[in-house]
Amino acid sequence: MAEPSAAGAPCDVAVVGGGLAGITAALRLADAGRQVTLVESRPRLGGAAFSFPRTAAGVELTVDNGQHVFLRCCTAYRALLARLGVGDRVHLQRRLDIPVLHTDGRRGRLARTPAVPAPLHLSRSLAGYRLLSVADRVRAARGALALRSLDPDDRSLDSRTLGAFLGEHGQSPAVVDALWGIVATATLNLPPEQASLQLAAKVFRTGLLDHADAGDIGWAAAPLGHLHDAAARAALAAAGVRLLLGCAARRIEPGTVTVAARRGAAAPFTLPAPEVVLAVPHAAVDGLAGLVVEPLGSSAIVNVHVIYDRAVTDLPFAASVGGTAQWVFDRTTSSGLAAARPGWQYLAVTVSAADALLQVPSPQVQRAVVAELSALFPAADRAEVLAAFVTRERHATFRQAPGSNTARPGPATGVPGVWLAGAWTATGWPDTMESAVRSGNAVADALLARGADRIPVHEGAPA
Repeated sequence: MAEPSAAGAPCDVAVVGGGLAGITAALRLADAGRQVTLVESRPRLGGAAFSFPRTAAGVELTVDNGQHVFLRCCTAYRALLARLGVGDRVHLQRRLDIPVLHTDGRRGRLARTPAVPAPLHLSRSLAGYRLLSVADRVRAARGALALRSLDPDDRSLDSRTLGAFLGEHGQSPAVVDALWGIVATATLNLPPEQASLQLAAKVFRTGLLDHADAGDIGWAAAPLGHLHDAAARAALAAAGVRLLLGCAARRIEPGTVTVAARRGAAAPFTLPAPEVVLAVPHAAVDGLAGLVVEPLGSSAIVNVHVIYDRAVTDLPFAASVGGTAQWVFDRTTSSGLAAARPGWQYLAVTVSAADALLQVPSPQVQRAVVAELSALFPAADRAEVLAAFVTRERHATFRQAPGSNTARPGPATGVPGVWLAGAWTATGWPDTMESAVRSGNAVADALLARGADRIPVHEGAPA
């Protein structure tokens, strides 16, 4: 933390919150010539997508708190990576290709056919999708056409669930579990029977059905902390943004923010700032600046991390059906395990919509997932598990149930000089990294438009 004399220096805009929304807003405002101070209560940047050190099987690892993937259609997030100078530190598929593994041994693949336009780009893959019967494959094709007819801007869809819509259009439980649920549960962090149909329409239209290449999957090739913390610090410093890490905003009044260090005995200090961007979780907004936002609830994500004494799969990732595990990612290289212990393998398993697992003891969750991994990857049954641990994100996303999308506020608060940003605000996207960055762009646009110097979204996302 800076000394109070420096930390309290006046600025044009104070951005409270150092997640992706706050990073984006601060950079764009600084690029437009504003003097910006970013206040973050934690000693790091990155918000809900971060890394932490962990010793497992005697090896110092860098562990991501979750498997935060993105799609080719996530142009705002990809542009932020380019702005941070880390666009080359992610993998992006040349074309969508998802191995789908069932715990009963069946295998399937969801892949797009090159040079075939949407929505026919998935037809060949669906026709040979062995996790569904022939009759269910036909039903799934009809379901895709029904989903493609939905308008993501139709607010009436937010009163219905995806599950009810799929049922009305002949989608059997087998189709929902082995196809639509794979995508919906991961992106909406709720099972289809609980998820907003409007947000689901956005996921399937924008991510899969409108453009053939939109759903190509990307993921970090380095720890998220390298991308969202270290690189962001450097970019913000180069842009002239003053960083106050380990400091929390306690009170916001017209023209000032009262800031207190989270650790140490330093007294609170006042940061003069005529404009304030609150880029914090929705639950943290209440009480600041007299603001009250509609409660959105939350949904949990649980991750299980398993270290093997040998490689058990050569897949970089796979979707899982038939058990607790939903997605499996190989994090051997990015965690540092490959360099420290050649030949070992680190698999990270993600379980979204995991509220029911929050009270289950970690050893029980580990045993269930390790057993499933042995069913998914026969080589895992012959390997030794050297270490396993569980991480839990209790409030990973807002609860994206019916009614939630229309309850999300925009950047303006009605309080002069106070603005909102965050993945939970009204971006039209589900609660994702893309939504967070889009909210940062939106609040910067809204704030800068008042000064008649609206700036364009940074160009430079990789093609």
